[in-house]
Amino acid sequence: MHPVRNIITSLTSLMIIIITGTIAYHHLEHWSYLDSLYMTVITITTVGFREVHQLSPNGQLFTIGIIIIGTGFVAYAAGSIVQLMVEGQLRRILGRKKVLQQITQLNNHYIVCGYGRIGNLICNEFHAKPVPFVVVESDPELCEKLFEQKILHVQGDATDDETLITAGIRRANGLITAVTSDTANVYITLTARGLNPDLYILARSGEKNTEKKLIRAGANKVISPYLIGANRMAQAILRPSVMDFIEIATAHKNLELQMEEIHVNSSSSLADKTLLESEIRKRFGIIIVAIKKNDSGKMLFNPAPDARLEARDILITLGEPDAIKALEACAIGKR
Repeated sequence: MHPVRNIITSLTSLMIIIITGTIAYHHLEHWSYLDSLYMTVITITTVGFREVHQLSPNGQLFTIGIIIIGTGFVAYAAGSIVQLMVEGQLRRILGRKKVLQQITQLNNHYIVCGYGRIGNLICNEFHAKPVPFVVVESDPELCEKLFEQKILHVQGDATDDETLITAGIRRANGLITAVTSDTANVYITLTARGLNPDLYILARSGEKNTEKKLIRAGANKVISPYLIGANRMAQAILRPSVMDFIEIATAHKNLELQMEEIHVNSSSSLADKTLLESEIRKRFGIIIVAIKKNDSGKMLFNPAPDARLEARDILITLGEPDAIKALEACAIGKR
């Protein structure tokens, strides 16, 4: 049983014993309620004071019973309190409440289901960006690790509605299910899609045949780490220079070059302008690799100078990190 529940149970039992003892002494010995309460308390705490008044045989038998029962619950309550304080349970409880309060304040965040090897790497990438996220994990040891690292998390089964609701799925921007079991990933996808029909869901697939099931369950995109890893290893042999360039462009720690996607807001000065009119290359020194059009979803690679930028288009850019940040601010509408 949880330590807090132990304390609540033992204290409730003690209160029942004290009330029962007070009433019993009052009726058996015809004492006042104050004397009866005093007698009950000194009896169950075994402080060693004398009886308030001379006890009758019935009172003596009742006192024997209350000593046996009462002292047991006193010891149980004391042990629960010591456990709570010594093991740091109070700190964890207060910390857990703080974490849950922080989660309730999140909006447009991401939910990562599973903190295994894949989930850990995903969280590291989110930290590097940074973007707000919540981890859903059922393993108590991993949850303890998340608590120590001050990562927002919810301990529970990701296939359970209440767990995902606690993680803020109805306010989330996307969900990544990265547990090792394909069956669990399917159930998580079904649950998440039912709770938030507009949620973007990225699912991990271990087997090739699972991909179709995950798509039918509601996943927007399915990724197999094994297939991607195998393909990347093959490309590293066949096209090493290309792979070196991709690694340099996509690494967050790289200080010289970065590839990023930037969303154009309607309030931005870039909206309703052509690439030539926007002067992105001249002002920021950034290359526009592609434009993903919001209306059609079509990807325009190596767009022409007369390509028009519209609100909610996505720019695939390549440039220095500082220049990328400056363009992001402009695309948001801050400049």
